[in-house]
Amino acid sequence: MISAELSASRVWLLHKPDGAACTPFKPDPAFTNRYRTMAVTTRMTWNEEKILQKLLGNVSLSLLFKSSVHECSVADMINKCNHQGSTITVIYLPSCIFGAFLLGHYPQMGENCSSQNSFFFSLNNTKTTEFLNVEPKIDSEKLKFYSSNDIIFSLIPHKSTVFIDHSLRIALGIQHIISSNYLECEVFRVEGIQDVKGYIWRITGVAQYRNGLLAELRAYKPYADLVSEINILLLGPVGSGKSSFFNSVKSVFRGHVTRQAAVGSDVTSITELYRIYSIKDGNDGKSLPFMLCDTMGLDEKEGVGLHMDDIPQILKGCVPDRYHFRPQQPITSRHPTFITSPSLKDRIHCVAYVLDINCINSLSSEMVEKFKQVHKIVLNCGIQQVALLTKVKNYHGVLQKDFLNMNNSMTSQSQIMKIQKMLKIPISKILMVENYAPEWEQDPLKDILILSALRQMLRAADDYLEDLPLGVTDEVAGMSQLDMCDQLPCF
Repeated sequence: MISAELSASRVWLLHKPDGAACTPFKPDPAFTNRYRTMAVTTRMTWNEEKILQKLLGNVSLSLLFKSSVHECSVADMINKCNHQGSTITVIYLPSCIFGAFLLGHYPQMGENCSSQNSFFFSLNNTKTTEFLNVEPKIDSEKLKFYSSNDIIFSLIPHKSTVFIDHSLRIALGIQHIISSNYLECEVFRVEGIQDVKGYIWRITGVAQYRNGLLAELRAYKPYADLVSEINILLLGPVGSGKSSFFNSVKSVFRGHVTRQAAVGSDVTSITELYRIYSIKDGNDGKSLPFMLCDTMGLDEKEGVGLHMDDIPQILKGCVPDRYHFRPQQPITSRHPTFITSPSLKDRIHCVAYVLDINCINSLSSEMVEKFKQVHKIVLNCGIQQVALLTKVKNYHGVLQKDFLNMNNSMTSQSQIMKIQKMLKIPISKILMVENYAPEWEQDPLKDILILSALRQMLRAADDYLEDLPLGVTDEVAGMSQLDMCDQLPCF
């Protein structure tokens, strides 16, 4: 929560109970000082505050200095901010908002400060960059941050001007700014840091790990170039989060939350069409080499939801994009859009069973049995499988230095073990995410879980491709797998 501690002077009006004209009055000093404390507010919008809170973690912020309210001088700024502990300085430019976190007290005028840890951030694209051993210095005009004897950031309050070094501008994605007049400068005290020693790493480490995953997935190519694109099939009960997962993956690569696939909480499936979704890198970027295939939800009742006989046809690549599912009438080769000669590139290469983690312990025996039937179909087709658990509310437990112990830190072992027993899937292939559903702003930690799950699906698909007989062509591989699925019984 951002609280205010200072304020500009105000004029109050006394409202008479009979509705007559208001009479100006001057309150006593005690009331004036109290109202001043309440009146100062940050320039940030509600959405910008939310982004900053997600970036900084579970801390609270108190506004110490606001350039439009207080004297625009270094001396006044230091008087307000010195001996306050860790702080963030936020600069508002016409085209962006960025700032600096300083672990420890603001320096005093002319003081030779020891090096301090800090990081810099941009609220416009939620980027952070780490500069260890930064040395802050203050003279009569400027607040300067040095790194390796070079000034990377300086603030001149009486001129409302900021300078940003080239290396910092590149890291924050604000290359177009060099030296500029700012609209506002605010300094906040940061309260509630639990682990001072590891705090900066957790903030910057999340961003670095996320960016590494993005770079890895952008460079991904299917195994041995056997296919141009990987097809990942999302299967699960109604409301488990299949369509939301596609929306979440698209949001990460798009750079903002988007909702192309319709989602809902109806008791019957929102998805009635078979959709093969491509993922583009950015608004005008190229399509990435993987597709997410969304289906109608599974239902425990017969004659409702995805028909079991549709599943082998989907796996074989016989079902076209935008096919309209009929719960009581599965697709056959007589359907006018049925793909009669699918090749390896048309097939499903990885199946992801999508389940709401909060509903695992309450799955009906009918739904468990249906999952076992689906598992048998997929297994007989030789296709790799993973499980994707959605709606993981305590996902912040992933904030560990190696980002590896997600299973132990985020949920109880009983839920994982139940899925492992039901689907015979190794624990390493049981993945967990919190999709973007009601939110409108991205969360770097959610992005890590989403990208990690996608990476595991692609690795599973590569295992499937690598397991194909050596020297087979696309068409031969596709037909050999078709023969296996054709031998499956109907349920």
